[in-house]
Amino acid sequence: MPVRTSESGLAGRGKGIGLGLAIGSAIAFGGSGVAAKPLIEAGLDPLHVVWLRVAGAALVMLPLAVRHRALVRRRPALLAGFGLLGVAGVQAFYFASISRIPVGVALLVEYLAPALVLGWVRFVQRRPVTRAAAVGVVLAVGGLACVVEVWAGLGFDALGLLLALGAACCQVGYFVLSDQGSDSGADAPDPLGVIAYGLLVGAAVLTVAARPWTMDWGVLGGTAHMDGTPVPAVLLLAWIVLLATVVAYVTGVVSVRRLSPQVAGVVACLEAVIATVLAWFLLGEHLSAPQIVGGAVVLAGAFIAQSSAPAKGAPGPVAAGGVESGLSERENVA
Repeated sequence: MPVRTSESGLAGRGKGIGLGLAIGSAIAFGGSGVAAKPLIEAGLDPLHVVWLRVAGAALVMLPLAVRHRALVRRRPALLAGFGLLGVAGVQAFYFASISRIPVGVALLVEYLAPALVLGWVRFVQRRPVTRAAAVGVVLAVGGLACVVEVWAGLGFDALGLLLALGAACCQVGYFVLSDQGSDSGADAPDPLGVIAYGLLVGAAVLTVAARPWTMDWGVLGGTAHMDGTPVPAVLLLAWIVLLATVVAYVTGVVSVRRLSPQVAGVVACLEAVIATVLAWFLLGEHLSAPQIVGGAVVLAGAFIAQSSAPAKGAPGPVAAGGVESGLSERENVA
């Protein structure tokens, strides 16, 4: 006999899946730097690595773009915005900023995005946010400052800071646009189609900026060194394209649909923690005591923000989501 599930049960299950996807996305994104650094040290320009990453992922997702070609007519602004901001903008601004300021400082400024998302929700969408979500953002950003050891490099210029802030603003666009249409039921744009076209748009924009025809393609046929261990360059490229881009974007966008932009943004701060841990094990870049403490604070901030928030569509302050659109309140399960 069918058992009727409660709305709170569905919401809890949906939020749990969304949190798992968000963490998976942070893990996938966090591994990008570990795989990219040996390629850069082998002779590739950082912007060329970004282009290879986005263009390769766009090629992998091309069949899905063809399948969801109706999105071009239905949501052209969404696809263009996601490609320009969520794909090309974040990457281009970040790599431009690290040419002028320390990587850790640029990463910290970029991950002010969760706080900016809360500002967007509160002052642009005029929706309330929970105090727990705000506290979670503050903890996550503070912990991130310890992870990247921001005090280790304070000699940066205004332009570098503005470029890093541009990356943060583009990341806000990524989270906000990922949530577009999540409450439209059957009319919601398919997230895989949005990602596919976003990557195509991003690849086109980055082609102009990176000029891949000037790249030393011979590096990809050789080997790179990961903490002294030779690794085929093409294997690292496959890691960047398939895991750090395709898997990362798919799980990231779907997690925003199940949670909310602001909470998914806080969980995304785990990317810096994961990147630092992976660099410790794979690149021999050891963690200091403040970095370990900072990682714990980031985890605490992400947990506080998502655990005390109501489900999407629930009354009260907005902070995190629950079930996807289309799940009815009185859905039956076997």
